[in-house]
Amino acid sequence: MDKTFKTVASSHISISELMLPSHTNFSGKIHGGYILSLLDQVAFACGSKFSGNYCVTASVDTVNFLKPIEVGELVTMKASVNYVGKSSMIIGIRVEAENIQTGTIKHCNSSYFTMVAKDNQGKSMPVPGLILSNLDDVRRFCNCLKQIALKKERDLHEEIFDYSSEETLSALTKYNVQLELDSN
Repeated sequence: MDKTFKTVASSHISISELMLPSHTNFSGKIHGGYILSLLDQVAFACGSKFSGNYCVTASVDTVNFLKPIEVGELVTMKASVNYVGKSSMIIGIRVEAENIQTGTIKHCNSSYFTMVAKDNQGKSMPVPGLILSNLDDVRRFCNCLKQIALKKERDLHEEIFDYSSEETLSALTKYNVQLELDSN
């Protein structure tokens, strides 16, 4: 069977939205939850465009809020498929905010979402292979490989770590916690 391959560039999605007062949190900055909602939408659009199927969010792997976004700024989210598995894709999203009066652009957020392609019955579907056309594509793909390896290592550590050992419990004294464990 001949597998279909698509370029990273074929997955590119960009959306822009003006930030309104209704999008603010209690400190007057744009609410992180609102930005997360937009991130999920652009990740869906990017994954669906690339795979040709409906996609669901499997995980939000990283969301780094770097700088606050102000009311009146034009926010642009640029997404691309950085990695593909059998039915999953890691979507990288860069968020920039532009002061439309001065033209100043700031990088506000970097995010990585894992999306899975689904058919009409909700069954996982294979996604096209990824054509890496330049060294930026290669760098992003390799960074995803590192991210996947770190997640597997973290999950393995979680499985084998003994939270109840005397050594673990005594080590907690150097943190801002107080142990008041029941006898159960």
